[in-house]
Amino acid sequence: MSPNIVRSVCPYDCPDACGLLVEVEDGRAVRVAGDPDHPMTRGLLCPKMHHYERTVHSPRRLTTPLMRTGPKGEGRFEPVSWPEAIERICSCWKGLIASYGGECVLPYSYAGTMGLVQRNSGHPFFHKLGASRLERTICSPAKDAGWKAVMGDTPAMEPEEVEQSDLVILWGINASATSIHAMRDVQAPRRRGARVWAIDTYRTPTCEAADEAFIVRPGGDGALALGMMHVMVRDGLADREFIRDNVLGFEEFAEKVLPDCTPERMAEVCGLPAAVIERLAREFVAAKAPFVRLGSGLSRYGNGAMTVRTIACLPAVSGAWQRPGGGVFPGTSTGGAFPLHRITREEFMERPTRLVSMNQLGSALTELDDPPIMSLYVYHSNPAAVTPDQNAVIRGLERNDLFTVVHERFLTDTARYADIVLPATTSLEQPDLYRCYGGYHSQRCSAAIPPVGEAKSNWEVFSLLAAGMGWDEPFFRLSADDLVEQLLDFDTPWRDRETTQRLRDGEPVLLTPPSNPKGDWKTPSGRIEILNIREPEPLPRLLPTHAAGDGFPLWLQPATTPYALNSSFYEQDDLREKQGPVALRMHPLDAAGRGLCDGQRVTAYNNLGEVAFVLRVTDWVPAGTVVTEGVWWREFCPGERGVNALTSQRLTDGGRGSTLYDVAVEVRGG
Repeated sequence: MSPNIVRSVCPYDCPDACGLLVEVEDGRAVRVAGDPDHPMTRGLLCPKMHHYERTVHSPRRLTTPLMRTGPKGEGRFEPVSWPEAIERICSCWKGLIASYGGECVLPYSYAGTMGLVQRNSGHPFFHKLGASRLERTICSPAKDAGWKAVMGDTPAMEPEEVEQSDLVILWGINASATSIHAMRDVQAPRRRGARVWAIDTYRTPTCEAADEAFIVRPGGDGALALGMMHVMVRDGLADREFIRDNVLGFEEFAEKVLPDCTPERMAEVCGLPAAVIERLAREFVAAKAPFVRLGSGLSRYGNGAMTVRTIACLPAVSGAWQRPGGGVFPGTSTGGAFPLHRITREEFMERPTRLVSMNQLGSALTELDDPPIMSLYVYHSNPAAVTPDQNAVIRGLERNDLFTVVHERFLTDTARYADIVLPATTSLEQPDLYRCYGGYHSQRCSAAIPPVGEAKSNWEVFSLLAAGMGWDEPFFRLSADDLVEQLLDFDTPWRDRETTQRLRDGEPVLLTPPSNPKGDWKTPSGRIEILNIREPEPLPRLLPTHAAGDGFPLWLQPATTPYALNSSFYEQDDLREKQGPVALRMHPLDAAGRGLCDGQRVTAYNNLGEVAFVLRVTDWVPAGTVVTEGVWWREFCPGERGVNALTSQRLTDGGRGSTLYDVAVEVRGG
């Protein structure tokens, strides 16, 4: 490898944790490419990372601490020194804690960086501070809850098993935008004759690349799975031998739930004709090894956990689990590979403090008391843009008595409401250890370039704040590399000594799950648990969504785009241009019925707020559904608000996740 080429890892919230090759000249990143020797990346990067150097060295980068000089939200600041900023923050916190107690401080972070050290480095600080704890459940906890209800702690199958499948189902995953390597990897079995289905709520680019696409109503995926299993049982297609030896509760499910899940009834819920449900069931059973790649979007409804639960039952009923390439792949969990408790240090809490849902930040900032939230510290997240019920969040951020600190790379929507803004490093400017959740690989990386300006990493800032609070805890004097070593210095069946040494050397490595994901079912009963008496709903069944009762005629899908990830990457001008305007896609029948035409400005609204869009009329969106892609910064929106002014603080049926896709709206011109 050339001396000016440095290995690194993509830090963003994507399943693949891609390996990067960074070309460095005079302390600057000048080019970023995919690592051809990385087991997942194999040289292929998504459009967002093609020019990551444009993010790292963007003219929009914050390079010095800032103090607010104008009203909250205006984004008027003046530079201050790091010592001034730290002293101001610690002094304010000491005063607030003396008056209200530590729980008046709330941290807010999520997945702006996925590195194990930098992502989690705030936990020990806020544990010791006695702050409120953030319930970090905005993404896919309902998916996890639904999977665990059936499969317990059974590890996910190896994603490479897709190569042995004869039927690949991309269910609720726009892999072209969110997992391009999964999209690439389905081509190998396809070339050998496997069919590829896509199941989604509108015709995504992934649907266009599949052999067949099936468009369901939002929140209707569970009804489709139930209808398919009704057909399997009714027509004697269930694998009774596999069920006898491996499945708990099938008879109860078949007798109490499935009789009511006829294709005709499920067609009314999922939107697919009964004949199509019948065909899908038969072809699923006829396939030797159907491989379901399960996305997260279908779990972001009021019935999200139950939806995942029902889909997870399909290979149990058909017996697909017993064959290589057959089963459901929900994503991987590698929690046992590294002792994360050595970073999070829960023992620093004198007592467990209250939990605040990140999905209900608006209510927390405006309604919570005993004590009220008096200070908010935001790092690697942009809650003013990405959190549900944007209007409530902004009302909270506008409070003059709320002391807000934002540690960021750019002047985001949230940073504009801060009292203090601290400049943050990018992943190329800090060391860390990464693991993916779309496979089983991991990689350590060092800083590729020096910090831009006066930017500091999460861990550096929390170390400074610990000193500013007068703490003498030796833990906060460790370096980030010291913390990485604490994660690696740990005996585990996930990795042997050679693998650990390769990690220390910065190589991408594959971790090894300690148990067989096929047949060694890690549940309390030792079987796949269709019946789970520990759940509020012991058997999978049809559950409604929240928005079905809201009284608005159109389902809004806040979807993904290849050119942004939540609110990240909007600093890159070329990616914004490729994405186009902040658009709302609508079926021609819905547009005609409202007297709307392509290209005009429209407003989507419901009981929570209203958002302006540019209308795009297209039959890629089914009648009754409207779609917008990306979570845009407000400065680029045609109106005052972004899409999350329309999403609610309601939670999922399991996992207390967000219901960002469970949204009903109406649309008018203007």
